[in-house]
Amino acid sequence: MRELTVIEAPSVLGLRPSGVQDLPEALRVAGLHDRLGAAVAGRVEPAGYDPRRDAGTGVLNPVGIARYSVELADAVGGVLDQGGFPLVLGGDCSILLGNLLALRRRGRYGLLFLDGHTDFYQPSAEPTGEVASMELALVTGRGPSLLTDLEGRGPLLRDEDVVALGFRDTEESTAAGMQPLPPGLHALDLDAVRALGAGTAARQAVERLSSGGSGGYWVHLDVDVLDDAVMPAVDYRIPGGLTWTELEDVLRTALAGDRAVGFDVTIFNPRLDPDGSIAARLTECLCSGLSARRTDQ
Repeated sequence: MRELTVIEAPSVLGLRPSGVQDLPEALRVAGLHDRLGAAVAGRVEPAGYDPRRDAGTGVLNPVGIARYSVELADAVGGVLDQGGFPLVLGGDCSILLGNLLALRRRGRYGLLFLDGHTDFYQPSAEPTGEVASMELALVTGRGPSLLTDLEGRGPLLRDEDVVALGFRDTEESTAAGMQPLPPGLHALDLDAVRALGAGTAARQAVERLSSGGSGGYWVHLDVDVLDDAVMPAVDYRIPGGLTWTELEDVLRTALAGDRAVGFDVTIFNPRLDPDGSIAARLTECLCSGLSARRTDQ
């Protein structure tokens, strides 16, 4: 079994310094590292945050995010090269670019995208220019070239190598003018997941991601895929979402076997969890999901 190795990636360059940068420490205090028996590869620190929207690209901190993505890719790549399984603790969703750049350097890979939002905005439709609302568009090659063509390797993913699962923002994003998801990208919104059952939806996603020509897939978790009633510690709240049990079913299915090559966790804001109870429950969920690696690899 590949050794589980934590990388802390507390970047808020794609959002704002709201508190999501405290995610790695909050989960460490909640016992995640010890319970998983995980090694720690270190921490990739972001550059200073600039609140001014870049005139050329229409996004916040484009140069900083591009540089951070390369640095994070180096760290993730180091774990992969040693035969490890990287668990990257964000930070905001813009860390996905660095994680996938590490894979793109090594060939063709896929993505299981677990998020309450589709994050497929173009800069002109994103109200404040936050890359944390655009990362799925960027990694599939849509957006400013500074972020879509990192190291000249863009796009980082093919549309057909992506499954987006559990989102529930269609009405909101359509009203805001977000570009539509491309037909080649497989999308299962919350209603579709509920119709199939979470475990079945996850199995179908894994089968799809495992049947193409990719070398495996990354799993991205934005914790706002969870029901707002149980995960209010996020910056952009939206009603509904997966239950803890449903997410655990999805993660156990997605992380079992050897096709999953890495996993990131983003957007949990400990400042909105003053007693630490949500961090404790999130730790339980992650340990449950990652337990499948110990039995299947």
